[in-house]
Amino acid sequence: MDKRLQSIFAVRSEPSGESGPLYLKLRGRVARAVSDGVLVGGDALPSERDIAELADVSRVTVRKAVQHLVRDGILVQRHGSGTFVAKPAPRVEQPLSRLTSFTEDMSRRGWNAHSQWLKRGLFSPSPEEIVALGLAPGDQVVRIDRLRSADDLPLAIERASISSRMLPDPALVETSLYAALDLNGYRPVRAIQRISAANLGEEDAHLLQVEPGDAGLRIERTSYLESGRVVEFTRSVYRGDAYDFVAELTIGPN
Repeated sequence: MDKRLQSIFAVRSEPSGESGPLYLKLRGRVARAVSDGVLVGGDALPSERDIAELADVSRVTVRKAVQHLVRDGILVQRHGSGTFVAKPAPRVEQPLSRLTSFTEDMSRRGWNAHSQWLKRGLFSPSPEEIVALGLAPGDQVVRIDRLRSADDLPLAIERASISSRMLPDPALVETSLYAALDLNGYRPVRAIQRISAANLGEEDAHLLQVEPGDAGLRIERTSYLESGRVVEFTRSVYRGDAYDFVAELTIGPN
């Protein structure tokens, strides 16, 4: 076993005068190792059994310490993979005055954008989509639902709806939705966004690798062509610890 890990988890070797539950001592040792750079984002921790042996404590104590560290955002647990030191989320400062795609935003910052398809296909529209997109009877919608990541860190879940008249083939969307719309002459030129605070539900939190109930941002965007026709209706969920939306304000004449 790595001597570095042995020194981190050896809670029994701490001065006998230090009081407090063992799980808090173990939690403190791991937290200090992360803050001191001994453990860095992405590092895998040993199994619960191995930590218990290293620390000379029960597995219940280890489990309780890990639960606290996960709750505090220091560790993350991935089903079937194990427990890891959490990678700090990059802060993305997004101006509200500019209409760009996620792919364009990340490319401009020098980050590698990645998408995981959650849904892509043709569907009968919901009442909300009919109203938002101004659809006629018999129209269909293309739904593009994606988990958006930058440098392998999940940042947002985007659920976009577009009239099939403007995007007849969902497979045209490879990386950028706006690039696919541009091919057909339907790239939006303006949009209205509504931003609200939200606590993330279990499904969205799992996809974004945060805890259920963590803070997030819900954004509803309606995008328009130059003619004023609606081209896109998107509902997104962003990690609250990763995004800052910035608006520039000017003072008008008195």
